[in-house]
Amino acid sequence: MASWKKIEEMRLLGKPYPRVDGADKVSGMAKYSYDVQLPGMLYGRILRSPYPHAKVKSVDASKVEALPGVKAVLTKIKDEVLFAGDEVAAVAAVSEGIVDDALELFQVEYEVLPFTVLEEKAMKPDAAKVFSERDSNLGKPQERSEGDMDKGFAEADMIIEQTYRLAVQTHSCLETHGCVAEWRGDELYLWDSTQAVHGVRSAVAKHYDMPENKVHVITHHMGGGFGSKLWARAYNFIAADLAKKAGAAVKLMLDREEDFLCTGNRPSSVQKLKIGAKRDGTLTAFQMESYGTGGISGGAGVPQPYIYFFPNYKITHHDVFINAGPAAPMRAPGHPQAAFAMDSLMDELAEKLGMDPLELRRKNDRNETRAKEYQLAAEKFGWQRRKPSGSDTGNIKRGMGIGTGRWGGGGNKETKAIVSIYPDGSVDVKIGTQDIGVGTRTIVAGVVAEVLGLDLQDVKPLIGESDYPWAPGSGGSTTAASVCPAIKNAADRAKAKLMEKAAARLQVQPDDLQIQNKGIIAKSDPDKKLSWKKACFLLGNQPISEQEAWSEGLSDSGTAGCQFAEVEVDTETGEVKVLKVTAAQDCGLVVNMLTATNQVNGAMIGAVGYALLENRILDQNTGIMVNPNLENYKVPGAMEMPEFDVTIIDESQRGVIGLGEPPAIPGPAAIANAVANAIGVHIRELPITPDKVLMALAKGKEGSR
Repeated sequence: MASWKKIEEMRLLGKPYPRVDGADKVSGMAKYSYDVQLPGMLYGRILRSPYPHAKVKSVDASKVEALPGVKAVLTKIKDEVLFAGDEVAAVAAVSEGIVDDALELFQVEYEVLPFTVLEEKAMKPDAAKVFSERDSNLGKPQERSEGDMDKGFAEADMIIEQTYRLAVQTHSCLETHGCVAEWRGDELYLWDSTQAVHGVRSAVAKHYDMPENKVHVITHHMGGGFGSKLWARAYNFIAADLAKKAGAAVKLMLDREEDFLCTGNRPSSVQKLKIGAKRDGTLTAFQMESYGTGGISGGAGVPQPYIYFFPNYKITHHDVFINAGPAAPMRAPGHPQAAFAMDSLMDELAEKLGMDPLELRRKNDRNETRAKEYQLAAEKFGWQRRKPSGSDTGNIKRGMGIGTGRWGGGGNKETKAIVSIYPDGSVDVKIGTQDIGVGTRTIVAGVVAEVLGLDLQDVKPLIGESDYPWAPGSGGSTTAASVCPAIKNAADRAKAKLMEKAAARLQVQPDDLQIQNKGIIAKSDPDKKLSWKKACFLLGNQPISEQEAWSEGLSDSGTAGCQFAEVEVDTETGEVKVLKVTAAQDCGLVVNMLTATNQVNGAMIGAVGYALLENRILDQNTGIMVNPNLENYKVPGAMEMPEFDVTIIDESQRGVIGLGEPPAIPGPAAIANAVANAIGVHIRELPITPDKVLMALAKGKEGSR
């Protein structure tokens, strides 16, 4: 079974090293889908429904087609639209100004239908149906249970019941969704802002019933996806259809409003929880009834019971369909919602029992890694400074809270990579993964440099094209655990071939050679050595090019994490400011400590948004989103940044484990619990906005029970 060297023997892995694309990004040289410019390129736009539910009876595009500069039109994309923003028609023209004018000229006849955009109303038997073929807006119930619930609650000395709510959150990618499509004969090229170049290739090839090797998807740089760009979208096919019809390349990038309406969201969640415990804090039973909406899609379930051990539990969940854009996976789907509700309830239970919330967690959390993380993070954070809830004095009150998380991850065994060594000493690596902004390009180069004893700048990472060897989409924290083993195996094999050449020249056995100081040297006779370039010169005119696949032993799955937050609450204005977040997180072998730390920092920034700011608002009378912009849908900015304190736990013996999802889970719960500790009142709904704080304070502690 393949294995990594010990962490102390590595030059790069496990240590911080700079991103290979850092200079390109800060200088503007990095090219995103939006930056693609092709000769004769047209601009595409989609006409979207102004109604949350309607039949499209007819689309008259005669005035559009007569507009000078219009080159292609698609009419009546759908017979029925299910949300405000759904696709109706499309157009491509020679300029952005003309294509915007063209949208105004479509004449569409709609039959407006009843709609529903509130979960509670959608659940009622007489509610307007989102799907006409369904009898109800409720999905099939999801149920799980273990043990004897009656016995579990009978054994409890204390039972608490509470309801927790989380609003819909949107992905708000810095680079909006979209692509450039160009047909070259019978082959299609897509410069797509995607998290899955191979996934898009497969879907597009299937859609057009064409060979996959005639579809080429390119994503050299991407400005955020968080799960919303994991598959082919309607705009991919619309852009390709417009390009085919016009006989020219078409750029179709969505604007910010479109991105909010139709490209995905983190579903809402309403969780009615009941928990039983003994006086010493031992948990005896857990029950949940939950529902949530992903708009016209499902996916609002949560993985309860979360983290803590319950011998007896029962959960029931319903997805609720409403006339809103579909959900999409968002950085640990379901887990932040589950963690917020569970960790909030654990804090409320600790209060009732008179226990330290951290001790209650330690007593009921069986994960050994997180046990170490609790201790380390608590010491660094200064948990001993925490005051009893509501005891801080003055108008500005401080509080501390804790949140927990877990995630699976793991590598994909189908992943492949090619490492090539050229006679002039240059090296490249080809793999069809994509860098979605987290530094994948850098770790791809880093693994090869580690194996071959080279500097980072000596390796050219070639990624982001579907013509390269297959790799999975960048989702589920599987990227690093998939690509690193495949790359290491290919680099090891290429290195072995080079060693054979060098051994013949030095008249030693290949296993007597080692790479040292960018050269090859015999362990038995240090005078027998070759520089890297001289060794590569032995290849003549034929480079070494080795393809290998993922293998066991180089990656793993399963992570644990916890975060501690300190907040400041202004009891006169209701404003909450996060002062500091301390995180402890494992991810196996850290491939690059710099980008790993940045992953956790980014997750904590996202937690501030989820906990305090972000909320998609739909007008219940019109069914239209009222805040589809970054002015009224607030995401964290420079003024909201806390102090970050990140500790990555070394478990390098496990191999590489992904880090995208895990640190995105504990933060919202930690912040919410810190607010409760500051003001002495539990706010059970995210986001915790100033009005909710003031209302909770007005009601006092009695209103929180």
